[in-house]
Amino acid sequence: MDTMKKHALQVAKEITVKFIEIGRISPSNFPEFFSSIYNEVLTTISTDSACETDTDTTTND
Repeated sequence: MDTMKKHALQVAKEITVKFIEIGRISPSNFPEFFSSIYNEVLTTISTDSACETDTDTTTND
């Protein structure tokens, strides 16, 4: 598993735990929500990373 996926997994876990703590998600329906949260976090990280890469490679002459 690459670093980006590990970070996305950690963030998704933290978000899901917070939702369980405040009662938005119950432990019984955790699997139903976790994959969508993980996929959204991974997509966001990937998109942001691609934007940073594009910005980093452009140079001003």
